[in-house]
Amino acid sequence: MEDAYVERVIDLTDASANRIHNMPLEEARSRVAHGPVERVREIDGSFALVAHVEKRVRLARSLDRPLRYFLAKQAAGPALVVSDRIDAIHAFLEREGLAAQFHPSYTRMVPAHYVVEIELVGCPDPSPSYERYFTPARATLPADPGAIGRAYVGALADEIAKELAALPSGAPVGVAFSGGVDSGAVFLVAHHAMRRLGMSPARLKAFTFTLGPAGQDLAQARAFLEPLGLGLFLEPIEADPAALDPFETVRLIEDYKPLDVESATMALALCRGIRARYPDWRFLLDGDGGDENLKDYPIEENPELTIRSVVNNPLLYQEGWGVGRMKHSLTYSGGQSRSYSRTWAPLRLLGFEGSSPFTRPSVVEVAEAIPFAEMASGDTARLYALKGEIVARGVEAVTGMTMPVFPKRRFQHGALPEGELSRRLPFGEAAYRSHFLSRYA
Repeated sequence: MEDAYVERVIDLTDASANRIHNMPLEEARSRVAHGPVERVREIDGSFALVAHVEKRVRLARSLDRPLRYFLAKQAAGPALVVSDRIDAIHAFLEREGLAAQFHPSYTRMVPAHYVVEIELVGCPDPSPSYERYFTPARATLPADPGAIGRAYVGALADEIAKELAALPSGAPVGVAFSGGVDSGAVFLVAHHAMRRLGMSPARLKAFTFTLGPAGQDLAQARAFLEPLGLGLFLEPIEADPAALDPFETVRLIEDYKPLDVESATMALALCRGIRARYPDWRFLLDGDGGDENLKDYPIEENPELTIRSVVNNPLLYQEGWGVGRMKHSLTYSGGQSRSYSRTWAPLRLLGFEGSSPFTRPSVVEVAEAIPFAEMASGDTARLYALKGEIVARGVEAVTGMTMPVFPKRRFQHGALPEGELSRRLPFGEAAYRSHFLSRYA
């Protein structure tokens, strides 16, 4: 007789953190469970879903949140543990006396935009299968920055309006604001949407993080808002540079890539500053994902990339090289699908509900439809310039406001005087990786 395996699925995710606009949670979970994947694409909102039908488990998440799993072995059968955090999986295994099986590299990340299916059949180890639920068409828009901007910012406006409409009556809304293209567009479109929805703009604030009066973003934020007559919305959030602890950040985001550690260190300090000032504040918008959508990263800083690889690989910055590729990390996924913990974890720790409307499929879909190869013509400077031109034209078309466009600057650089970051956070990937792994030694 064959052994009768008893499978367990332990779902440690917080179901209340899902924000789905167009259907009940159970319907969304049913779509993940039974497919087809086209029905998963129709789930509108932010989600991390676990569906268990007999011995089959199906998992899916949106781009803006992590979802991880670990398969433990027991005499009675396999146990699949699912969470947004590695340490939560480890803590569960410790309680169950199964921690000896654990190593963080044995955990797996559900890649964004896929349904992952696992058959809990005991031995041998099951091999997950992956099926895409989001495959946007590429380069279908005309090479017209004005038309592209209207479509792109129009999709952004629709997503922000849905988020605002779902808020409790009178709830305040903050924007993590640097005065850059992405946070600038989010703020101006949110301001416009609130007026259009009959909400008081007095509920809105632009929170700008600074580590002292010489922070570059604070000056930029003022230069952005004041010419538009919106300077009263600016609220600086200042922190002590001596309080920055990148190793605390490594523990929080459970990753060790220096750019993500630096960004999340600033995000954590910003969230703490807002929480100290406003104990009950809940909702924050940000511009995470705008760089990925419009391919605005310095290619010359990454020896793996060329302009050709950037414009010709679909969703490269959102998903990395992609599932099934040599450089895809099973433990972490790739691209923004990996790095979104830099935003998600600080917000969750401090009790905020965040939203990055640039990560929504409707917005990403427009971005993928841009004919980047044709418009850049192999010129990296032209590629980088496209973002400001497209977004500024779109913001003006949607809101009627002329948006200032400043040169790109990463979040972690803007809070400090130029060149100061490397002195405050001088550590590299090896030090961060070693610290992370030491937690499970």
